[in-house]
Amino acid sequence: MIRFSLRCDKEHEFESWFQSGAAYDGLRAARHVACPICGSTAVEKALMAPAVRVAREGAAPSLTAPANPLEAAMAELRRQVEANSEYVGMNFVTEARRMHEGEAPERAIHGEARLEEARKLLEDGVPVAPLPFLPARKAN
Repeated sequence: MIRFSLRCDKEHEFESWFQSGAAYDGLRAARHVACPICGSTAVEKALMAPAVRVAREGAAPSLTAPANPLEAAMAELRRQVEANSEYVGMNFVTEARRMHEGEAPERAIHGEARLEEARKLLEDGVPVAPLPFLPARKAN
């Protein structure tokens, strides 16, 4: 994904995300990129600077350091979940169902499930909730 700063022929400036630079070019050529303020499809890329954070003096730059309080809270939530539950991977649905039916000891688990499988667990009365982050092995 790439974010472009854009400007219409009426000088309205706005930003939008695209799958790639080529995707932007194709959408613009087909006149599918429009100004959200006036609706004009005469849109061009505006001058933009890359978003680069300056490291604190004396601190090594880190790509994984939280950039804001929300990212810090999400990192802490992830740390708590990983420290206090067992990762069962793609066996999540099976393990959750086994615990619910008394075939396995109850414990805190987290893992992966397809949306349809998670929905079926909820319909069957198995208490589950989605986590707002990907498993560590799937994060880039």
